Amino acid sequence: MRIAIAGGGLGGLTLARILHRHGIDPVVYEREASRSARGQGGSLDLHPESGQKALAEAGLAGRFRSAARPEGEEHRILDPAGRLLVHHKPQPGSFAGRPEIDRSVLRDLLLDSLPGDTVAWRHRLVAATPRPGGGFGLTFHDGQRADCDILVGADGARSVVRPLLTDVQPAYVSTVVELSISDADRCHPDLAELVGPGNLWCVGVNQILSAQRLGDGSIRVGISVHAEDRDLDGYRSKRTLREMFDGWNARLTALIEAADGGPRPHRIEAMPAGTRWAHQPGITLIGDAAHLMPPVGEGANQAMLDAAELAGALAANPAEPDSAIRAYEAAMFHRAEQVAEMSARVQAMMLSPTAADDIVRFFTLRPKPAGAPDASSLGG
Repeated sequence: MRIAIAGGGLGGLTLARILHRHGIDPVVYEREASRSARGQGGSLDLHPESGQKALAEAGLAGRFRSAARPEGEEHRILDPAGRLLVHHKPQPGSFAGRPEIDRSVLRDLLLDSLPGDTVAWRHRLVAATPRPGGGFGLTFHDGQRADCDILVGADGARSVVRPLLTDVQPAYVSTVVELSISDADRCHPDLAELVGPGNLWCVGVNQILSAQRLGDGSIRVGISVHAEDRDLDGYRSKRTLREMFDGWNARLTALIEAADGGPRPHRIEAMPAGTRWAHQPGITLIGDAAHLMPPVGEGANQAMLDAAELAGALAANPAEPDSAIRAYEAAMFHRAEQVAEMSARVQAMMLSPTAADDIVRFFTLRPKPAGAPDASSLGG
């Protein structure tokens, strides 16, 4: 069973790791040149029922606990005047909730758990063609080719594999602008104290200014606003961003001023909740390729759970991989629809005129309720 995984993100690597544990060695085709070719973004909180469950299936729960930062669960919610609305502090050293881990650290943990030849770097998939006898012929950007019996699209929002199964396209739902502050404790101790060891949200009308402490001591700043017609270039100057937050407490807008380099805006997209496709032999999708959702803390967790469930199905029924894929898809469609609907509701709540009241009510009814938005997602 020659399995090709398009995409070496968290979902694709989790799938490869669990398959490897079951004696099945896939090839992961990754467009990047190496593991250090680009930054992997901020941190994320791994949920016990999804991301942590997948890592347990991968035999990596212990390594995760060694690398994670339970103190990163701390979050503060402020209003534009700088008044503290909510302050959630986890129990010191507790892994009972959703501990944070930097995306780069988690990706390295997964990569280090795989044989060195599992990932084929510099392989950007440009086409997959069904073969007459089953399986797929793969073509990469430099003309290289490969064959596989099973193709798994783990290649994210702009998946090349997805069009083989469905013509559904992601829709633009919001804009996020990212900034970074290096060595915050030494260079900006006041901002380091403001953000704390975890996440900060400053919630206004139809916009959020967020900040997140990473394991290397830097702070990742995110600005979230509604989808709008403005060209992304309109968000590339700090002056424009300051004007967006005119009247806000200067201690909050200092997060923009202190950032190194220029702002990095990008559009956030999502697929319709309930996206499905008719089963086709030898091919399926996981993660954002299958169910791209608004970034409210579920994307990576769901991708890793997809990987665990697909790997488990294939390992349990290696003689009938199509039956395994059918079973995985049926369960995934049902689960992903519910999570996508919840994510869309949370996204709408966070960027509403009454967001501050709604979010405070959300968190004070039950601390960190199931399905609660995670501040680590607000920067993209």
